[in-house]
Amino acid sequence: MSEVSSAPGRRLSQLRQQLGLSQRRAAELAGLTHSAISTIEQDKVSPAISTLQKLLTVYGLSMAEFFTDEERLTAPQVVIEPESLIEIGSQGVSMKLVHNGNPMRALAMLLETYEPGSSTGEKIRHQGEEVGTLLEGEIVLTVNGQQFPLRAGQSYTINTGMAHSFSNLSARVCRIISAHTPTTF
Repeated sequence: MSEVSSAPGRRLSQLRQQLGLSQRRAAELAGLTHSAISTIEQDKVSPAISTLQKLLTVYGLSMAEFFTDEERLTAPQVVIEPESLIEIGSQGVSMKLVHNGNPMRALAMLLETYEPGSSTGEKIRHQGEEVGTLLEGEIVLTVNGQQFPLRAGQSYTINTGMAHSFSNLSARVCRIISAHTPTTF
């Protein structure tokens, strides 16, 4: 487990300070409250994926860049072991990024697990497109306010420039495999 995975708040604090931003200014730019930034930076709470995405947009980083160790970027691999997948999820949502260390890759793939009652949080929006297949369980995909209930075996494709979120409203775990472009999620 990388240092970022175990203490994302500390890394977010370092990034904010490197940019010369106060917590209040970072909160303002990200559309969050000062107390939310403070709590996250103290690692008292793990941010929702949508919250983390807002902060990283302010800090000029993608999710992959935030969670990828520097040394991982120097030696592209062909086979990636399960323990080498990069966890970028939180709050009952596991998103394991399959990353071979190649910073020039054109496609990103995620292995996603949604615990019962979990969600990606507020709507996410980023340039590109995403395709995925539900391997197990049920999920509600919301795109631009329209809900799409999906079950195991069904697939989806979305323009990720549209506001979207994933919510597991069922009592069972949901597993998804997805791919998106560009890689800067």
